Amino acid sequence: MGKRSRQRQKNQNASRDDRDNAGWGAGYADIIKENKLFEDYYKEQGLIPEGEFDQFMEAMREPLPATIRITGYKSHAKEILHCLKEKYFKDIQELEIDSQKIEAPQPLSWYPDEQAWHTNMSRKLIRKSPLLEKFHQFLVSETESGNISRQEAVSMIPPLLLKIESHHKILDMCAAPGSKTAQLIEMLHSDMDVPFPEGFVIANDVDNKRCYLLVHQAKRLNSPCIMVVNHDASCIPTLQIDADGGKDILFYDRVLCDVPCSGDGTMRKNIDVWKKWTTSNSLHLHGLQLRIAVRGVEQLAVGGRMVYSTCSLNPIEDEAVIAALLEKSEGALELADASADLPGLKWMPGVTSWKLMTKEGQWFSDWSEVPSSRHTQIRPTMFPPKDPEKLAGLHLERCMRILPHHQNTGGFFVAVLVKKAPMPWNKRHPKLRKSAPTQTGGSLAADVPRLLPEGSAEEMEDGGPGGRGGGESEPAGAPLAQEAAGKQDAVCGPPPSKKLRVFGYKEDPFVFLTEDDPVFTTIQSFYDLSPDFPKLNVLTRTHEGKKRHLYMVSKELRNVLLNNGERMKVINTGVKVWSRNSDGEEFGCAFRLAQEGIYTLQPYIRSRIIRVSVEDIKVLLTQENPFLSKLEDDAHAQAKRTGMGSIVLKYIPNPNDPSEPQCPIQLCGWRGKTSVRAFVPRNERFHYLRLLGVEVFREKQGLGQRSRDGAKEEAAAEKEGELENGDGNGSLEPNTEGGNEEQQRLKDTKGAVAD
Repeated sequence: MGKRSRQRQKNQNASRDDRDNAGWGAGYADIIKENKLFEDYYKEQGLIPEGEFDQFMEAMREPLPATIRITGYKSHAKEILHCLKEKYFKDIQELEIDSQKIEAPQPLSWYPDEQAWHTNMSRKLIRKSPLLEKFHQFLVSETESGNISRQEAVSMIPPLLLKIESHHKILDMCAAPGSKTAQLIEMLHSDMDVPFPEGFVIANDVDNKRCYLLVHQAKRLNSPCIMVVNHDASCIPTLQIDADGGKDILFYDRVLCDVPCSGDGTMRKNIDVWKKWTTSNSLHLHGLQLRIAVRGVEQLAVGGRMVYSTCSLNPIEDEAVIAALLEKSEGALELADASADLPGLKWMPGVTSWKLMTKEGQWFSDWSEVPSSRHTQIRPTMFPPKDPEKLAGLHLERCMRILPHHQNTGGFFVAVLVKKAPMPWNKRHPKLRKSAPTQTGGSLAADVPRLLPEGSAEEMEDGGPGGRGGGESEPAGAPLAQEAAGKQDAVCGPPPSKKLRVFGYKEDPFVFLTEDDPVFTTIQSFYDLSPDFPKLNVLTRTHEGKKRHLYMVSKELRNVLLNNGERMKVINTGVKVWSRNSDGEEFGCAFRLAQEGIYTLQPYIRSRIIRVSVEDIKVLLTQENPFLSKLEDDAHAQAKRTGMGSIVLKYIPNPNDPSEPQCPIQLCGWRGKTSVRAFVPRNERFHYLRLLGVEVFREKQGLGQRSRDGAKEEAAAEKEGELENGDGNGSLEPNTEGGNEEQQRLKDTKGAVAD
């Protein structure tokens, strides 16, 4: 059992990060890009249009072009796009490096609003060429700030096909490393004026360690609507929520099922696949892929959409899984026609016939041809349905296969499924309440039966699709058994102890505050919080001792957390909004604002807000502790009227002056005795300065790495409250006199910032 668990975990880790963290070009020059078995297999399958196979193979041997995506939900997206087009793209489009002419970056024609771009530059070229150093620094800095994602083009497709709306409850089943998860979060926050969308994303991964990579990706977006959990996707537990005094099963409006796969579509950047590829990979993965897909549709609401995707071109991992899923659903599922959803994207329709080949080169066209000695490796679900009428009714041609040579991308497969009715293998529906149905935030609730408090969740027959071990739901009355099953595969690699292997790392608790918690007394008065501030959504990570940080989640995620603490292993949730500052107590509040949560929290803050201009922001971000007198008259007057302590520095755009940024900017700061300071991480400082037209570039070799390290150090210092380094009276001024004062105030400003 231990060996099987380790193998399953290894399979689930196989390929998602290969395409999500897009690789940006070539490498492994010594590996010969030849695999005769691969060529023979795909020639025989007939997936490539006639006369195009040589082009297909030629494209597979070429490095993958660099692609970037601008985060779409942030109000700064248009400003970043303007900055890219008017400055960085113009600077590089006429260059010639190592006899290679750099082509002007082009927007992906099928991605909305010019938010995704590709070029012919490789990762190595961008990183090593002195002529591209500015562009490289820009990419690194903006990626760390969460404003740009370096992601492969085809990896961007599944979230777009889900058609996310702000009220949707979304499950990402195999989420690490998190590029697609980030897209889902962005779509939830399409309206930046709504700090708490009614929807949320639950992002899951089987590998405990990779979950922390997922947390890192999600944290860049500072959303209160994301929860990272650690379970085996094929048996992820059924969750419950409170609704109208009873318990409901949580069904998701959207499910992203981006399953582990053999990854032969990633050969352009994952060069190892050339020598490792064999047909055995797909045969081993098919069963796991089907179990994960089954579990996904079980948790999908009626009327909801699930996108199934792989970075494999192999029909055994693609159409075979979809066909088996549709057959087992007995009409409860339908393949949606997504042909018009992404105009400009070139793709091939799904196929209706395919064959199997063993690694020895033996072909099988039908299950009846498979000798009994092979029955453990080859299963009936790997073959297309034999009944022509039934096969036509599945509409497998609605699946989409992206071939590398058509638009200079990686290889990819995607299918959109719509749930029309509950899955047929349910023994019974949960008991219905007599009360009238209610709409929860406009979410698709047709498949959410009303439960009596003692009612059980969906119960599945032992003989459901794929059998008992096929990823079916356990009765919700046995959540602990389900949890144990999900946790067995929690950590990859040889663990130091059995406990770590089974349970992963021990997480701090998630403790919600009550409305009358003493911590709110000073916070309420100091920041003059509005009456509608959701105090119940505030949590901390400790039961005992002083609360160091306060976080916020949406009320919907709070509902999930409170009702499923024993069912699921939560790795991370919430956005930090306040941090304890021991110096702050003497000014009226022990908690200062945190930059991560300022856009979530600021709508509820009614005092300690200083309106600043573009010139004020330049001063605040280029000088460490500028005197109040350095601010323009309006901001200076506001600051003098504001007491010492944590403040919000707020810029509101002027629509009559297009030369200034047309997006709101909110910064956390500290009002000292005679000075003011912005508490903004280094890369975010650079981001805002670029928006203001300030050139940010460091000439010295190696400074880029030090800058990244500096950002980590600054973040760590913020956590410890070390940035509030004022004098005994709480001033941010240094304890120096005369001409050395200005030097002392500016000594911590790392990196040259020139206008």
